[in-house]
Amino acid sequence: MILKNSKIFLAGHNGMIGSAIYRKLKKKYKNIITIDRKNLDLRDQTKVFDFLKRVKPQITIVAAAKVGGIKANNDFKADFIYDNISIQNNLIHGSFLSKTKNLIFLGSSCVYPKNSKQPIKEKYLLSNYLEKTNEPYALAKIAGIKLCESYNYQYDLNYKCLMPSNSYGLNDNYGSESSHFLPALIKKILEAVKNGDDYITLWGNGTPLRELVFSDDVADAVIHFMKIKTKDTLINIGSKDEKTINDYAKLIMKVLGVDLKIKYINKNLNGTMRKKLDLTIASRYGWRAKTPIKVGLRLTINDYLEKKLKRLV
Repeated sequence: MILKNSKIFLAGHNGMIGSAIYRKLKKKYKNIITIDRKNLDLRDQTKVFDFLKRVKPQITIVAAAKVGGIKANNDFKADFIYDNISIQNNLIHGSFLSKTKNLIFLGSSCVYPKNSKQPIKEKYLLSNYLEKTNEPYALAKIAGIKLCESYNYQYDLNYKCLMPSNSYGLNDNYGSESSHFLPALIKKILEAVKNGDDYITLWGNGTPLRELVFSDDVADAVIHFMKIKTKDTLINIGSKDEKTINDYAKLIMKVLGVDLKIKYINKNLNGTMRKKLDLTIASRYGWRAKTPIKVGLRLTINDYLEKKLKRLV
């Protein structure tokens, strides 16, 4: 049982999802443990094991990962598979060694096959081929899922793997070469407005469908599931918000009150055409997303603008 004073170790508290989890945890719990990358390289097995043995958390939340958009995943395949396998193995096995019986491992909907039947049920994992552009990242996350399943089976632990759909929110990554599609859209549209351009340029052809879930909703899911024992190790986390890339671009423009043309380049660089998650299992355990897409977008855009203004001051 997770109590108000229970030790909760949150790995990856500076990222978009991790920072949302941290904000939510602080409202209810007193003993939240975090550590910055400069003080602990999560790829260093010895140091991670020593840290966890010293801390002995009641629960570990694995929100730490090397992440990026379609181009970064495609260009840095070796980094994505090595770093993510190292990070998650060290945290999951290190938690086991420190006798931590409760753990939440965060993954991504990209673990499912490229041409999976829709909506995607958890049981479709490993039923077909993965999308090639992010296969190394997906394989690393699949290994994490199977590691948690195996520890639960062999040692009767409560390790759960939450697989969010495409996430967005406060403190996102807006790097030109490393961001996911939504922050890239926001940045491109705002920069076009600033520069007086009447168009934006996007990769692919705009037709892939994407389900979005707000980062604070993912954080709520983490806290919800860390407090209960489930018979399911793998649980999808998503929302009812699904649109094409083109439609999301138009929606962001509508929120901002602008109208720009869209020019597409590298039209074959689409990634998986659809990734709609089946949320039956999450719903069965009493969780659902609550943030409407327009509300989430306004909060995300305002956060981006506030941070950009601070950088300019």
